[in-house]
Amino acid sequence: MDRIDLHIEVPAVKVEKLTGESVIGEESGSIRKRVQIARNLQRKRFKGTKIKSNAEMQNRDIKKFCPLDNDSLNLLRQAVSQMNLTARSYYRVIKLARTIADLAGEEKITVSHLAEALQYRPKAQEL
Repeated sequence: MDRIDLHIEVPAVKVEKLTGESVIGEESGSIRKRVQIARNLQRKRFKGTKIKSNAEMQNRDIKKFCPLDNDSLNLLRQAVSQMNLTARSYYRVIKLARTIADLAGEEKITVSHLAEALQYRPKAQEL
């Protein structure tokens, strides 16, 4: 399970929502634009390397391209002990937080980006 980055529980959709005509949520064009901006940030970040996206980073690259402040490190330390994160999971959470920050257009990974990435980890009973 530590090889899968995102675990999301999705509740069943009520029939009323399926038959209604109103659209809820962000439009795909808007999402596409935000994703393209994030990809452009990644291309710029990795210019001069063989890396094209956050997903391609190895552990040494994560240490270089994803510096964390003390609050972020403390959150990760807590997560390692409370969620029993493996070394692989630890680095995958950081990569996911980097992508979340990119989608938000932020240069630095913050505690909120890490907290969101940790929410996508499987719950203990799923392991």
